[in-house]
Amino acid sequence: MKISLAYSPCPNDTFIFYHLISGKTKAPFSIQEELHDVEQLNRFAKEGKFHASKLSFAAFFHVADRYSLLDSGAALGRGCGPLIVSRKGEGKSDPKGKKILVPGLWTTANLLTHLYLEGKYDPVPVRYDLILDKVTKGEADFGIVIHEERFTYEKRGLEKVRDLGEWWEETSGSPIPLGCIAVRKELGETFREEFDGSIKESLDLAYRNRENTYDYIFKHSQDTSREVVDAHIGLYVNDFTRSLGTEGRNAIRHLHQEAIRTGLVPSSLAPL
Repeated sequence: MKISLAYSPCPNDTFIFYHLISGKTKAPFSIQEELHDVEQLNRFAKEGKFHASKLSFAAFFHVADRYSLLDSGAALGRGCGPLIVSRKGEGKSDPKGKKILVPGLWTTANLLTHLYLEGKYDPVPVRYDLILDKVTKGEADFGIVIHEERFTYEKRGLEKVRDLGEWWEETSGSPIPLGCIAVRKELGETFREEFDGSIKESLDLAYRNRENTYDYIFKHSQDTSREVVDAHIGLYVNDFTRSLGTEGRNAIRHLHQEAIRTGLVPSSLAPL
């Protein structure tokens, strides 16, 4: 059986999935992978294009009737949230009511921005890796940075206005759920468990054979610095990646309830 799997080109995803897509796990199926920007992944999930996919939790809340959340593979943690940035010297200005470049309307980054600013902003969707350049050039006063750009924005002459993950942790007491892996429900519970186990095995192999992953990681990464890639993996791949656990699941429920409260997602779809 060949399974279609989509995920992002970011180092955390390529690190997690390298051994799985290379046929180095005991998975009873082969993988046909596609790599896409996070918002493209969210749109494809809405269409149900892939058997399994990485997607934002904010998007998963909209497709939970068709996709099942996996216990493994998530980007969820502390100190890893999106950042609101602006050009240096302008960071003290208030982003409320302003045009803000976001990495997609279906992203958790945009959901957090909406919650933080109480919906009082003008979101402009831009592919995540273009946001820093556009803010630097003055095409917008503010941008939301995620992924590798979280580690490089200062080198581009930008400064942090607010760490949305930090804000979430302060107000909720929970880690921040950013992205997850989900599989189509029609594939059944047995497949879901097998696929989840295969991701866990792939992750374990990545930790044990880390050097083997770098060629694949650098093939797709926006940044070719080993320092940045390792920092990225260290931040976004953690204990929650292997298993959400009770704390992770409670954090997902909390974010879901906040999204419902603001009317951003339907209350009829339970994510867990």
